[in-house]
Amino acid sequence: MHTTFQIETRGQGSYEVTPQIAAWVKGRGDGLLTLLVRHTSCSLLIQENADPEVQTDLLAWISRAVPPATDPSMCYLTHTYEGPDDMPGHIRAALLPVTLGIPVMGGRMRLGTWQGIFLFEHRSAPHRREIAAHFRAD
Repeated sequence: MHTTFQIETRGQGSYEVTPQIAAWVKGRGDGLLTLLVRHTSCSLLIQENADPEVQTDLLAWISRAVPPATDPSMCYLTHTYEGPDDMPGHIRAALLPVTLGIPVMGGRMRLGTWQGIFLFEHRSAPHRREIAAHFRAD
């Protein structure tokens, strides 16, 4: 079983997609859910969804680890014609996961109590992102 989720972002940051994905998986029995973000400048994360400061701190950390191309430390970048956040977005997506595998039992994802699924947008401008989902029943 396959589907695609459309996610509208408003720029850099995390966007929780757990409710949409949980609704699609509901009632499908036992199996494995595989997710793939279909873009090269965003990522997928399983992270805490109880305290929004976790998402704030993750964005602050990745922004320090991989600053925009205008930062002097990034002067070696050559792929800059799509803006100062483009190549850093590609680097961030190379460092963070773009696929997730999640066990499903009884039609429910086996996420931990405080875990949620997030699309992590690395670009500054709004984008429409797609997450391809595949459910394989046992």
